Amino acid sequence: MLGDVIGTATALAPGTCGELVQGMTGGIDFLVTCPINQFSRVTVTLRAAAGADPATPVSGIDHLPKTRRAVAATLARLAAGSGLAHLTAQVSAANPIPPGKGMGSSSADITAAVWATGTAAGVSLPPATIAGIALSVEPTDGVMFPGVALFDHRRGRIAESLGPPPPLEVIVIDRGGQVDTLDFNRTDRTAQWQKIAASTDAALELVREGIRRADAGLVGRGATISARAGHPPDAGPWVARASSLAEEIGAAGVNVAHSGTVVGILLDARKRHSKPAYRRALREFADAESIRHFRIIGGGVRQASP
Repeated sequence: MLGDVIGTATALAPGTCGELVQGMTGGIDFLVTCPINQFSRVTVTLRAAAGADPATPVSGIDHLPKTRRAVAATLARLAAGSGLAHLTAQVSAANPIPPGKGMGSSSADITAAVWATGTAAGVSLPPATIAGIALSVEPTDGVMFPGVALFDHRRGRIAESLGPPPPLEVIVIDRGGQVDTLDFNRTDRTAQWQKIAASTDAALELVREGIRRADAGLVGRGATISARAGHPPDAGPWVARASSLAEEIGAAGVNVAHSGTVVGILLDARKRHSKPAYRRALREFADAESIRHFRIIGGGVRQASP
């Protein structure tokens, strides 16, 4: 027998096109988010459990075990912090973001689900709290933070919103295959990141300044440095090809999923050349699994109607 409905909430959380920068700074892992206008949509309905301590507090998303764990952790937090014990969550998720590509599919699901769970209970969960719950499940990007975010995706020791992105679009080129985030992050890559620390620091400063000045060109230059220095080994030829095309068409630069399969060509939206650039990419990357076009947006959760 189902219990009384406590509340319902629906949230949208954006995916990403890889990262603008990734590496280590001051001995701490970090990435700079690259949110795009593709969203996971999650609805959560909370009910008072028919009996105490329900055996299955989260239902509806057995196919999303990471998100299920995050919602269960949120319910536990609500019980401990707000006295909202013995709740069950019915969850539905619709997510067009392909998994295993470095496009933040599971992070978007988790971010939207945690926010919706709190909101359905009448509790506002700030981005740092959502990030902490997400990190209890797996390494995550910083799409729960507004704007473009500098974030320690492994331990959460850095969490800083750098500001809104300048007007940027991105052509997302997927070379194919999948990367498991949990498997990827089990490997200690400290030596790899330390080797390219000078490049990473330079990239981060350019992106910081580009966001501060709303300068798409500076952001693109910084992202290109990071993509060339820190791309996955098998992405090297794709980054080189994307960089060559970016230079030919006057794009702002390129970026990459440092633990994924996509490469992005960054375009200054004010130049209004995305359509011819997209058509050119279709010709030049006929061997890609897919090529898509998005806007780069600020991160953060959006409330939606159920």
